[in-house]
Amino acid sequence: MAFDINMIKQVYNRMGQRIDAARKVVNKPLTLSEKILYSHLHEEQQPLEAFTRGKSYVNFAPDRVAMQDATAQMALLQFMQAGKKQAAVPSTVHCDHLILAKSGAVEDLRNSISASGEVFNFLESVSNKYGIGFWRPGAGIIHQVVLENYAFPGGMMIGTDSHTVNAGGLGMVAVGVGGADAVDVMAGMPWELKFPKLIGVKLTGQMSGWTSAKDVILKVAGILTVKGGTGAIVEYFGPGAKTLSCTGKGTICNMGAEIGATTSTFGYDESMDRYLRATERADVADLAKEVADHLTADPEVYENPENYFDQVIEIDLSTLEPHLNGPFSPDIATPISKMREEAEKNGWPTDVKVGLIGSCTNSSYEDISRAASLAKQAEDKNLRTKSEFTITPGSEQVRFTIERDGFIDTFQNIGGSVFANACGPCIGQWDRAGADKKEKNTIVHSFNRNFSKRADGNPNTHAFVGSPELVTAIAISGDLGFNPMTDSLVNENGEAVKFDPPTGWELPPNGFDVEDPGYQEPAADGSNVEVKVADDSKRLQLLTPFEPWDGENIEGMKLLIKAKGKCTTDHISMAGPWLRYRGHLDNISNNTLTGAVNFFNEKTDLVKNQLTGEYGAVPDTQRDYKAKGITTIVVGDHNYGEGSSREHAAMQPRHLGVKVVLVKSFARIHETNLKKQGMLALTFADENDYDKIQEDDTFALIDLVDFTPDQPLTLRLTHSDGSVDDIKTIHSYNATQIDWFRAGSALNLIKKKEQN
Repeated sequence: MAFDINMIKQVYNRMGQRIDAARKVVNKPLTLSEKILYSHLHEEQQPLEAFTRGKSYVNFAPDRVAMQDATAQMALLQFMQAGKKQAAVPSTVHCDHLILAKSGAVEDLRNSISASGEVFNFLESVSNKYGIGFWRPGAGIIHQVVLENYAFPGGMMIGTDSHTVNAGGLGMVAVGVGGADAVDVMAGMPWELKFPKLIGVKLTGQMSGWTSAKDVILKVAGILTVKGGTGAIVEYFGPGAKTLSCTGKGTICNMGAEIGATTSTFGYDESMDRYLRATERADVADLAKEVADHLTADPEVYENPENYFDQVIEIDLSTLEPHLNGPFSPDIATPISKMREEAEKNGWPTDVKVGLIGSCTNSSYEDISRAASLAKQAEDKNLRTKSEFTITPGSEQVRFTIERDGFIDTFQNIGGSVFANACGPCIGQWDRAGADKKEKNTIVHSFNRNFSKRADGNPNTHAFVGSPELVTAIAISGDLGFNPMTDSLVNENGEAVKFDPPTGWELPPNGFDVEDPGYQEPAADGSNVEVKVADDSKRLQLLTPFEPWDGENIEGMKLLIKAKGKCTTDHISMAGPWLRYRGHLDNISNNTLTGAVNFFNEKTDLVKNQLTGEYGAVPDTQRDYKAKGITTIVVGDHNYGEGSSREHAAMQPRHLGVKVVLVKSFARIHETNLKKQGMLALTFADENDYDKIQEDDTFALIDLVDFTPDQPLTLRLTHSDGSVDDIKTIHSYNATQIDWFRAGSALNLIKKKEQN
């Protein structure tokens, strides 16, 4: 039986009535996304209305919450302050981010548990106390575990990781959020979201040969770019969609985070039914069949999609070519047939040092079996991998099953090594030998992100994203330009051999199997469970509430940094070795904005201290300002805060004394995180005003006392020569979000309401 089956029954029981009511109000056929959104409105969201896409702020009631260990620390530290006895909705914690990838699964897992035992014990005890399901280290990556155990068609879920969207592969609206949003929902409060725009992707034809589901999203990323999906749900449909496996759909939805999409989803079909039954959730499959009409769009929508979506893209799977995207950005899309030409033109190293497959994006049985078919061919054709080759299973269930079926032996026979069932290299937990030398090199992987320094900390590592089968073939060849559809390799006997197209199984022919999935159920009554945090802990720190706004204009602000170009959450709060401090706000704040490029000197982690005239590290400079009671502003470029959902990127500047972040545009999750922490997230009314910001400026918000929705705020720049510029800034705060700002944070407001 599935987890939380009674909750799923309740969702389906009320879905039809809510969809009918929404259809009458909207007065037109509904997309799948709209059906799920309208059927999950919070009870406070009254009266029912036709919401304006991209404008209306709407309160929702998600069915469940999922948290990974790196972000769960701060989420649960905040939840402990909310005064609740138990999580209001089914919630889970998954230990997957704090596990090193270095020597191999067994040793890495053992060493990681030793190194991060304090954190794992904290998460386990908090989960046990507040009725939260706990998945132990080694159980698997949150998104794969959620797909195998919790995702269900037509549901709504939020998770403290940007790739929560993976659950769209099972027909959910699953959205990555910051920990403060998770706290709201676990505390029984509504979750607020700007009603998304809708992008429809019509898939026709059918894949064959080397093309995989990964190539669909790599193609879409090339079309929409890293910000083209911002504020939108991407809904896939068409005859081609029905030919994809459920886990293939999950891969596509997973990487929707790389185009900035709120989430992505697919309508319910037979592949989802098969997957539910294969993962021992026949009860969910049976329930879903009864409400199948509610789990896809109304027929008129897919017949004339241009009338119902804000944008429509069409992709023919029959002609889609395998892609490699990168380097340094997941939207630089190159068909494999063009890769050698592009590499030569751009000076990308073609000698591939490492190929890595697996991760939350591509670690299904289907993915691994197709890659294993190539490894077996290599063995049979007397080929060995010329690149280092690693495999990261997505869950213990997948790992146990692929070991049973011989795939791990097949990979090891050609020189492959297996990492732990965890995020590992994908999120910077790769202790790669020689990375500290910062040599220019190329790797290929089946992960989702390839920002500079993402995997190994080396800014000169050129990382390219592809399907597991393409990555495997390229790792065997050692050549970035190798096209397995046309090119031959010379084996150890000096013979020219070619690969046959990969083959695999959508689901294991002998079923999934696992001895210990790694799940721990919480105590029925956690009132006597004690949660301990040592006063001298370097890893964990109980939170002190942020100070509320004093009701006055903010004056005398200094510029901390004017960031140039891409400034992702990795630039604002790096991962890798810093993951160990995710539960200690003051310690992790020592990495704040150290990856951002200073506009004025083109360097990272080197900014001017206006008090001394000297240049120093960003956190050190900010701490000096804070010690002297001086507030600061951060200025940024387009899509500021792109990437991970980590709220630390908002909490750290807030903790250090930054009051305002002013940019050309925000990534959705980061803008919300800033608001939740009581920050002012502002954008230039005129992007050209970015150029007016000078290194020695002093700033004042001169009309903040009149802070109201839809009203611009005026920022006064006083330059070092005494001249003044007033620039207009705009914001997207509604009345509730302004209350967050007034209270000092959204959590402060929740706690105040709970006490009343």
